[in-house]
Amino acid sequence: MSDATGPQTREVADPSPRVVVRHRLSTRIWHWTNALTLLVMAMSGMMIFNAHPRLYWGEYGANADAAWLEIGARGERGYLRIGGAQVETTGVLGRWRDADGMTRSRAFPYWATIPSNYSLAGGRLWHLSFAWIFALSLTAYMIRSLCNGHLRRDLATDRSDWSPRHLWREVKDHARLRFTKGAAAPRYNSLQKLSYIGVIFVMLPLMIFTGLAMSPGFDAALPIAEAFGGRQSARSIHFITMCALIGFFIVHIAMVVAAGPINEIRSMITGRMRIAPEAPGEEA
Repeated sequence: MSDATGPQTREVADPSPRVVVRHRLSTRIWHWTNALTLLVMAMSGMMIFNAHPRLYWGEYGANADAAWLEIGARGERGYLRIGGAQVETTGVLGRWRDADGMTRSRAFPYWATIPSNYSLAGGRLWHLSFAWIFALSLTAYMIRSLCNGHLRRDLATDRSDWSPRHLWREVKDHARLRFTKGAAAPRYNSLQKLSYIGVIFVMLPLMIFTGLAMSPGFDAALPIAEAFGGRQSARSIHFITMCALIGFFIVHIAMVVAAGPINEIRSMITGRMRIAPEAPGEEA
């Protein structure tokens, strides 16, 4: 006796992954160039900071002035002070041992600075040399991204990207390590768009302009330090922005590891990534 309802079919998702183009050549070149230059500039910047590990607001700042941030040592104890709050950082900041086991009293340890041995002149040489690479590569990337449509196609936002409810859902999905699959996987989500826009068009240019504001020669020709409230304010903003970029870098690496480091790194080298298929009924 035959089934009166006839044969039933069920849609089965293709279990095989697909390889798609994710990153253009200009994006890949700038990504790795920027990663190297920021690493060198952060480490050489820490060496420069070691020469005077205090930050101020305004135009002037010296040992006798009140600093809003200070990394130092008292006796055998290292400390970090921000405003009126102070924490002990012995062994990491302020007071630490070098590779030879010698105790040093400087803000950042040898393994976090370029060069590793104290040299203000060496730190400045590394910092300013890579600053040119940093500024020129960022400018070239911005122009190229505008010309090839990368900004309009991949980073442009709409009202849904700014919706608090939508952003909160993406935050929870990231916290639960729930990543998009299928057709939506190669596209930047709202958090990625807003983060990349903030880094590329706000934080990185801010690093450049605050760096120029700290240069006496440049500030004499074009006094942009006034726009930041003084040279010491520019130095403080420069330091804060560097810390924010390091925080972004840590989160970025964590997400790459969680999403699958081989696939993610391969996509930033070859431009192509392998995307997992969607389960039946799963939203893109």
